[in-house]
Amino acid sequence: MKTSLLKISFVLGGIALLPLLASAQEKATIAISSIKPTVSVAAAVAGGSALSSSTQTETHQKDESVVLDTRVELGRIIESLDSQLIDRVNATRKFDVLSRSDLKDVMAEQDLGASGNVDTKSAAKAGKLAGAKYLLVATVDDFQDYFERAVFEGTGRSATKRVFRLSIVGKIYDSTTGKLLESANFQTGNDAFKQIQQEKNYSVKNSQLSDEMMVGISRDMAEKIATHVADVIFPAKILIKRDNTVTINRGEGAGVAEGNVFNVFAQGDELKDPDTGEVLGREEVKVGKVKISQVNPKTSLAEILEDTGIDKGAVLRKAK
Repeated sequence: MKTSLLKISFVLGGIALLPLLASAQEKATIAISSIKPTVSVAAAVAGGSALSSSTQTETHQKDESVVLDTRVELGRIIESLDSQLIDRVNATRKFDVLSRSDLKDVMAEQDLGASGNVDTKSAAKAGKLAGAKYLLVATVDDFQDYFERAVFEGTGRSATKRVFRLSIVGKIYDSTTGKLLESANFQTGNDAFKQIQQEKNYSVKNSQLSDEMMVGISRDMAEKIATHVADVIFPAKILIKRDNTVTINRGEGAGVAEGNVFNVFAQGDELKDPDTGEVLGREEVKVGKVKISQVNPKTSLAEILEDTGIDKGAVLRKAK
C-alpha cells in the first residue's frame, strides 16, 4: 500500500513540475518578415541596371559590352535568403521561429518591409498579431553587379573586373513595447564574393551567377544577420570556467568558429535613463579576452588569453 502511495506521489509530483519544466525550456518567439528591396532598388533592377555610387572617370568606366540581368539575380538571391534566414535564426537555438505562412496576412495588413521605414507601432501590432515577442524586418537597400573596365593611360591596355555588392538593413523590434531594439546594415562585396566562389568552386555561367553561387551568397548574408540578432537579444555567455578554458553557450551554426577572439565583460548594475526612466541595459566591465579553440554542436570551448575576473555568466562580444 505504501509503495502504491509513493508511486502516486511521484507521478503527481512529476505532473506538477511539467509546467515549470516547460516554462524553463521556452525560447523567445520571433517573426521574420519576407525580405524585400527598397523602392529605389526595385526600380533600378526592373530597368535592367544596378545602382552605382561609383564615379566614371577617364580610367574607370562601366563595361557596357557585358549586360547582366540584375532583376533575375536579385530575385533569386532574395528567394534563397528568405529561407536561409529562417534556417540560420533557427540554428542559433535561441528562438522559436514562426511559420512564414502564418505571417503572410499579418505582414500584408501592416504593410511591413515595403520601404524599410517601419513604424514602431505597426511593428509592435504585427508582432502581437503574429504571437511573437520579437519581429525581424530585413530590407535590401543596395544591389550592385556590373563589370568595370580600367584603361591604363599611355599603354592602350585595359582590364575588366566585376563589381558586386549586396546590402541589407535589418531591424529588430520588441513587439511588447514597440521599441526598435537594433538597426544594423549588413554588407557583402567583392572580397566575400570571391571567397565564396573559391571555397565552394561555384561557377559563373555567361557572366550570370549560378544558382549554387546565389545560395552561397545568401547563406553568408543570412549567417551574419542571424548571428547579430542572437547577439543583440541573447549575448553569448560563459557557462563554466575550468583552469585556462571556458565553455560558452554558442555552437555550430551560431556564428562562432575556431580562432574567433571575444572580449569578456562582467555585467554590473542596470542602467536607466534619468530623464525617461527607460532601461538602457546593464553596465559592462571588460574582464578578459578568449579565443575559440573548439566548436561543438551546442557549445564551444575557448582558451583564456587575458583574465582580470572572468567568471560564469560573463558576456562575450566579438573583438574587432
